[in-house]
Amino acid sequence: MLTILDRYVLRQVSVPLAAGLIIGLLLLLADRMVRLLDTTLGKKSSFLSAFELMAYLVPHYLGTAVPGALFLGLLLGFNKLSKNNELDAMLASGVGLHRLARPVVMLAVLFSLFSLAMFGWLQPYTRYAYRSVLYDIVSIDAFFLAEEGVFMQAGSRTFILDKLDRDTNKFERIFLFDYKGPSGSETMTAERGELIPVPGQTRPVLRLENGTQLTLDRWPTLAPAATPVMPQVGTFESSETPLGKVSKDLFRPRGNDEREMTIVEIYQQMDTPPSGATTNSLRSEFHRRLVNIVAMLLLPFLALPFAVGRARSPRAYRIVIAVVLIVAFNEIIGQGALLTKRGGFSPYLSMWLPTFLLATFSFWRFYKTCFSIESDGMDRVIAPVQELLGSWWKRLSRLWQKQEAAS
Repeated sequence: MLTILDRYVLRQVSVPLAAGLIIGLLLLLADRMVRLLDTTLGKKSSFLSAFELMAYLVPHYLGTAVPGALFLGLLLGFNKLSKNNELDAMLASGVGLHRLARPVVMLAVLFSLFSLAMFGWLQPYTRYAYRSVLYDIVSIDAFFLAEEGVFMQAGSRTFILDKLDRDTNKFERIFLFDYKGPSGSETMTAERGELIPVPGQTRPVLRLENGTQLTLDRWPTLAPAATPVMPQVGTFESSETPLGKVSKDLFRPRGNDEREMTIVEIYQQMDTPPSGATTNSLRSEFHRRLVNIVAMLLLPFLALPFAVGRARSPRAYRIVIAVVLIVAFNEIIGQGALLTKRGGFSPYLSMWLPTFLLATFSFWRFYKTCFSIESDGMDRVIAPVQELLGSWWKRLSRLWQKQEAAS
């Protein structure tokens, strides 16, 4: 059962945690949203397709946003308790820092279980769904996804429709330009038309009525002796032409990429990798996921010593050092995963050794902060540096003020 004190500590941590998670997720999704809209723009239900793809990307970006948000929530929440002297009051009443850390350790365990489900199963399935939907959007003929008043590309043809009835596949007023390379081009306009599916075939027929056609058998050149191009212009009451085709190939089965495999599937196929993966890539992906899950449990023990501090000691540098440390750790794990995947390095050296060193450092700092009255060693290093920088800043301010007065 959570006590009133536990709920209060969680409340202080949850506010910056939620804010960091929302802001981080939005920032990560913003850039991808622009690219997805560029891919789906002009297609049928382009915004719905883009948001569907974005939904499949959420678990992928949660893998980055959740650890960062939890770490910042712990830093800012406990820093606020320490800055407002609430932590001193709790310690004076006999409640140690190790007792105050209990609810956030429980929170880290819950997030670690969530990461296990996310890295183990949710991300592989949503990654495959994202690639499958994107493949369908890119592969399908553009005419089936056409919108009114939007230029569309279907193979070598560029066209625009004025009015479109998607239920009957009929439209009014079309402009169609067919680029044939060195063989010239063909341009057609028509009052009305319709798209007629052909049973058993993948090439639908485009029927146009009451139109005009302009044909060039080659492109004109600026050479003085070149023969002028004579365009052929004609009208027609009805014209039928195939319009591209819909791909009949289905998207590949899930599992050719190790990132699309669940953690159980990776373990089972470690020695017999699928065609699109290797044993080293499976080992790298398996251990990288486990390291990310385990690292979630280390965040409270790493963050709390950096968050708390003495009343007269500098605090800002602590948060900066903590953020730099966790970013560096993530970069080391990423590079270690690449070494295992491409160079066959042992994951226990490339990924688990940095994790062990971080865990040792975190537990040692946490123990000293909870059960030692000695001043933090970093304060003794940072304080002189801060005083030196402060004295330089004062000198620069005085020089600037003298120059302002002289001018």
